[in-house]
Amino acid sequence: MRILVVDDETELTDPLSRVLTREGYSVDAAYDGISGSQLARTGNYDLLILDWMLPGKTGLEICQELRCQGVPTPVLFLTAKDTLDDRVEGLDAGADDYLVKPFELRELLARVRALLRRSGRETPGTPTGRLTVADLELDPENQVAYRQGRIIELSEKESQLLQYLMENTGKLLTHAQIMQHLWQDDEQPSSNVIAALMRLLRRKIELTGETPLIHSVYGKGYRFGTSSAD
Repeated sequence: MRILVVDDETELTDPLSRVLTREGYSVDAAYDGISGSQLARTGNYDLLILDWMLPGKTGLEICQELRCQGVPTPVLFLTAKDTLDDRVEGLDAGADDYLVKPFELRELLARVRALLRRSGRETPGTPTGRLTVADLELDPENQVAYRQGRIIELSEKESQLLQYLMENTGKLLTHAQIMQHLWQDDEQPSSNVIAALMRLLRRKIELTGETPLIHSVYGKGYRFGTSSAD
């Protein structure tokens, strides 16, 4: 399955392209309306993901042009425009679906699968082995997590640590248990490495305003979940 993503926000386009690739799709990306329009017209894509506001030519104009040319490729709009009139305008222009930013990545992937099914195109198999706690989802195979519409890329050790925490939600895990799990038979590093790794992980998965999930239990270890009890 080939997908074209056209969005001038590289902080969204690049991680989204990587995630879609990991999901099994072949992905091209463009960062302005002119190049996006050229690719959409010449490429054999199964789905177009278009930002509404683009430099050079808007996603709305791209969609309208394609429909006037008889191109039936499904179009999913990503946009900050969230009024009813905006949604109606996008759908009237020929869009098949509409997702308002910021969005949950799981919802976007579900809409991608639905659009491809609706258009009679086959979709890759749904990934297995993912873990979900509250609004955090972890894909350990690809070392990436998702929260509040964010794509969180993790190092190997960060992914292993987060997986261990999520698999033991609500349990008190001691420093020794975490150390043994992460390094097992390998030579174990100094004891302060766990604290440093926890700090790095917290910075990635707990932004300001988000519910804390990693709780320190003084002198003992850590507990993972939406609430903490000493």
